[in-house]
Amino acid sequence: MVEKNIRNIFLEYPEVIYGFTDIAYSEYAGTYKSALVFAVPYGEQLTIATYSEEKFEKGIQDAKKVVEKILARLQKMLDEYEIKYYIPPIAQNNEVDLTAPFSFKFAAVNAGLGWIGKNDVVITKKYGPRVRLSVILINEQFVYGNKISKSNCPEDCKKCVDACPHKALHDVQWNINSLRSDIIDYRLCNEKRSLYTKTHGRKNACGLCMAACPFGM
Repeated sequence: MVEKNIRNIFLEYPEVIYGFTDIAYSEYAGTYKSALVFAVPYGEQLTIATYSEEKFEKGIQDAKKVVEKILARLQKMLDEYEIKYYIPPIAQNNEVDLTAPFSFKFAAVNAGLGWIGKNDVVITKKYGPRVRLSVILINEQFVYGNKISKSNCPEDCKKCVDACPHKALHDVQWNINSLRSDIIDYRLCNEKRSLYTKTHGRKNACGLCMAACPFGM
């Protein structure tokens, strides 16, 4: 019944990609059985030709509003069923390792939403990397998606690599055992992105590696 109600909520958001995965790999596995992962497309699907940081920021904020509406619906429903859940933060809280408490990207891969591109971002077939991910951990079993364990990016595609103005991407194909450091110099990327911090309090950042991706276009 719970899974059916969740799926009914997403029927009202046909543009959103979602799926379920177990979280046996996570430190939260002792408290929650599953993760619901969903990807909301940015308000405008930018390409290199149409890209600007302001447009990129607006697309992110448009998607964030949809995420918040969906999360509110899910919370209300789960509260009514008295089911234990937790919404992990999307942002990193570890400035040493630059990691978040729960990896949205790894959950998305395990739920079958997409794979990790050469830009170290989840790539969906429908939208490419131009999505905002969200996760809610739920203490229930669901029908899980099919885990994606290797990249679907063409071996010879380097569009995201070439688009990076700081040369932070290593032109490496991802697989489920890849380390983040294999794909990207994440400290360099974070340092450069941080230079774009604006008064609204978030990293309004270079998204060229996402705009360059041919998937979703």
